[in-house]
Amino acid sequence: MTVDRNLGYPLHEHVLRNGLRVIVSPDRSAPVVAVNLWYHVGSKDERPGQTGVAHLFEHLMFQGSANVASGEHLGVLQANGASVNATTWFDRTNYFEAVPTGALDLALWLEADRMATTTPISQENLDTQRSVVKEEKRQRYDNVPYGDVIEHLLRLTFPEDHPYGHPTIGSMADLDAFTTESAAEFFDRFYVPGNCVLTLVGDIEPRDGFSRAKHFFGGIEGRDLPVRAPVAPLPPLEGIPRAVAVAPVPASAVYLSWRLPPHGTREFDACEIALDILGGSEAARLYRRLVHDDEIAENAGAAAMGLVEGTSFGFAFARAIKGTSLALLEDALIEQIRRLADEGPTDVELARVKIQFERQWLEQLARFDSRADLFGAYATLHGDPGLVNTRIAEIASVTGEEVRAAAATYLRPENRGVLRYERGPLGGYAAASDDEGGTSRTPDTTRPADSTETDATQTDATEKGAQA
Repeated sequence: MTVDRNLGYPLHEHVLRNGLRVIVSPDRSAPVVAVNLWYHVGSKDERPGQTGVAHLFEHLMFQGSANVASGEHLGVLQANGASVNATTWFDRTNYFEAVPTGALDLALWLEADRMATTTPISQENLDTQRSVVKEEKRQRYDNVPYGDVIEHLLRLTFPEDHPYGHPTIGSMADLDAFTTESAAEFFDRFYVPGNCVLTLVGDIEPRDGFSRAKHFFGGIEGRDLPVRAPVAPLPPLEGIPRAVAVAPVPASAVYLSWRLPPHGTREFDACEIALDILGGSEAARLYRRLVHDDEIAENAGAAAMGLVEGTSFGFAFARAIKGTSLALLEDALIEQIRRLADEGPTDVELARVKIQFERQWLEQLARFDSRADLFGAYATLHGDPGLVNTRIAEIASVTGEEVRAAAATYLRPENRGVLRYERGPLGGYAAASDDEGGTSRTPDTTRPADSTETDATQTDATEKGAQA
């Protein structure tokens, strides 16, 4: 384990007079530069009646700027050997490309041009991208087994009017009501230099990077930053709220959800480790017990979703084999959660999760593009890109007692929400019937499907979605 040392990736920062924060991390190992822009705007910033517009606007940002025609941003960069993409999530929208060093000025000019001014968004472009998003929703959420799980869990876990109470993909009815005037207002509000972090990683020296950033972005007018009201942490769920979803899936399943501390806190780290010990792999407790030993589930797992505005959430699930009731699966999940809260993790379990985290973190940092993305993430959401260098040590320092306490405090069975995801027509087999108590919250099937990390470069006929 890498416990006591800083990873040591070099970081140099400068803020332009218009508020744009610039980060440069030189690495001369390859003649490539990753260009990454994190705008601090995501689905959490959407107003009532405008859900899904942050993601839609990400698509619109490829539809031309003052000096670039629709579709040319991607086409020009790809013709110069670049990889290009963009994603939207609850807390951010990011745009990124990895370019040969010789194409760096081109990439910076293109990004500056669309930050400075998009072309007036035409009704035709808006209608086209709205259709692209609807097709994305059909392909990735509506027509994928269990594709709307996160949407149901969000509504079970967060109040409807909470910033995280709706999925990133949003409501198709809201998108239909979105106008070109609304698009212009959204751009003016959020796409301002002071609401963005520009990160350059690769074949570039700090002074050169800052000089180029000033040359291309320095002339963009600084504007007022968006005003955000503080979001208070939510209390634990009460009354065991329950929901039922029915869809043509292979097998019925049960999901439990909890409210967790915000990402960036030690408490969240302990919760995430607890959920990884429970269900982060096939070597974890839930899979070993429910699938391998007891043979009552075909799959089982758990995960945490880190969010920064006051409250994150976590979930555990099990998918039934034929003849297993969802009540039995729910009881089996709770048994394992109680055991972790009572006894804590073993030394072997804790070490395995930490080693897996270290491996995954180092894999991300090995690539210029994902390294730039991590620096942009921690600068935007936590104020300090240097946390990327200390992240492995932070996770390694979490103790078994902290993990046990996190499970006992935040994964309490009485503070869970319960989603029964039942097999409907054309699906596999239904779970065995059972009777359950608790507060019933049946999902409104007219609401939009779930969005996990939303990919966004479906901007013209030459593009397809890919992965934030």
